[in-house]
Amino acid sequence: MEPNQIVLRSLRDLAGDFLSLLPQLAIGLAFLAVTWLAAAGADRGLKNVFGRTRIRKSLGELFRQLATILIWVAGLLTAAVIIFPTVTPAKALTALGLGSIAVGFAFKDIFENFIAGMLILLREPFQLGDCIECQGLEGFVEEITIRDTHIRQTDGQRVVIPNAALFMNPVTVRTDLDLRRTTIVCGVAYGEDVDRSREVIRSAVEGLPTVSTRKDVEIFAQGFGASSIDFEVTWWTGSRPLDIRRSRDEVVAAVKRALDDAGIEIPFPYRTLTFKDPVGVSVRHGDGAFREDD
Repeated sequence: MEPNQIVLRSLRDLAGDFLSLLPQLAIGLAFLAVTWLAAAGADRGLKNVFGRTRIRKSLGELFRQLATILIWVAGLLTAAVIIFPTVTPAKALTALGLGSIAVGFAFKDIFENFIAGMLILLREPFQLGDCIECQGLEGFVEEITIRDTHIRQTDGQRVVIPNAALFMNPVTVRTDLDLRRTTIVCGVAYGEDVDRSREVIRSAVEGLPTVSTRKDVEIFAQGFGASSIDFEVTWWTGSRPLDIRRSRDEVVAAVKRALDDAGIEIPFPYRTLTFKDPVGVSVRHGDGAFREDD
């Protein structure tokens, strides 16, 4: 048989096989269309159901996406069995498992973020609106997806953090409680009475609008500084970054004002210089001339 005849016979066989597969192909495509409608209907139905419940929005989106993925996986496996009758469900699942392993190795980082996002949405270590800090990045949580988390920094910049980074590194949730402790250090001169200075500072801090009355103001003499007795002044205020800055500003101003009114000195740093060898000093005399004296 000539080569041209062999090629023609092969093409006829392929065309015949394709025509014989057309009914299964049409049924498979129709089933994929049904799968698409089912996934869209399930997503819409779950959205309506979760909208009437108190479930978290981010967790509801996770369940909707998982339901859509499961429907599409089942639909694709069923369509493959319909189009290729020799493919049994067991073979299709085996191929899907091997393919998943290959895809998992190829897209390792993507799957890490996906799994981490699912765990974050389920465990909810922080919520939308919380102020968090992770690896030097601090801001308010604006959006949590199954791939990444969006935070808005206090300077207005938006940072997108992969969920795997939030899951595998320590995260500080600064607004977990409505109160947060803050501290400043205040020094008074060595010649001042320590007990009196402590009470003046306490009276200045207690009763300020930004200082919480639910927890005590704590003031302790911390140590001997270079030119002052240092007090550690600790109080509780709102947990948001702006609350901390506003309260610290108010406390510093009130303590400075109270110490001035009480005549208690807040000393400038004093330095004593000692020279190993004699140093000549220039003295200005009455005639305006400078002369060095020992």
